[in-house]
Amino acid sequence: MRRDTFLKSLAALAAAGALPELASASANIKMMIPANPGGGWDTTGRALGKALQDAGMASSVQYENKGGAAGAIGLAQFVNASKGDGNALMVMGAVMLGGIITGKPPVSLTQATPIARLTSEYNVFVLPSNSPLKTMKDVVEQMKKDPGSVKWGGGSRGSTEHVAAAMIARDVGVDAAKINYVPFRGGGEATAAILGGNVTVGGSGYSEFAQYIESGKMRPIAVTAPTRLKGLNVPTLRELGINVEIGNWRGVYAPPGISMEQHKALTDMMTLVFRNKSWIEALEKNGWTPALLTGKAFADFVDQEFAMLRAVMVKSGMI
Repeated sequence: MRRDTFLKSLAALAAAGALPELASASANIKMMIPANPGGGWDTTGRALGKALQDAGMASSVQYENKGGAAGAIGLAQFVNASKGDGNALMVMGAVMLGGIITGKPPVSLTQATPIARLTSEYNVFVLPSNSPLKTMKDVVEQMKKDPGSVKWGGGSRGSTEHVAAAMIARDVGVDAAKINYVPFRGGGEATAAILGGNVTVGGSGYSEFAQYIESGKMRPIAVTAPTRLKGLNVPTLRELGINVEIGNWRGVYAPPGISMEQHKALTDMMTLVFRNKSWIEALEKNGWTPALLTGKAFADFVDQEFAMLRAVMVKSGMI
């Protein structure tokens, strides 16, 4: 089913009252967002928290932003300080996996408890509006002449936009180990660097750049999706002759040491939140594709993603 058709179906069911809200409102959720404000994890965590409250599944949500090292700093605090807490959640995703592979932090994601994958999103590459470069072809030609002269800006090392930049370089015949990638601790910092012309080209999920694209402050030049994104008439990398496609997914983990009952309660919350009007609206507003996956299926998916990203990074000379 197409993403827009799926969302319309959910919205219709919610409007018809076929998707009732959960009645219990006993949980005081503590939401760890292992990134600075303004990025995709921050937006996801706060949208999720709002939906949990609107659905009556949480009486309050306390947010904590702890950015740095592709989420590893926040992960370490979450694992060490929240053991056994059945009301604690941490936003995470593909970016964290890439960061763990490249950074090798002392705390492993395997120490936390997988709960659910929530959404998937493809990246868009943008140029500042006053850039002398106008297209992805211009970026590629400049990179071929001098790889270091093109500054790619985005999330932490190992993020999907970092991996995509390395894959683009490799596909067009440039040594991926020579790309000039500038990592930022959060989407807000990356956006400021792009708007200020401190990087040549920026990459992130469309939701983070949408207002700047619409206002003309950023020029979108390519997306990493298999097809053009709805509402954004921008070519895919494949359309431009670059054989690269990569998506960014986000989910939530719980701390180590929670009980089976706590695990089930959190999993049920993530399943039921997809019935909530607030969450459905957040999916539509941010261009997120619903991608719910729970239980062993989610844990196996994370293991597969680790293996895939590691292979790509080795082939691209990133590790």
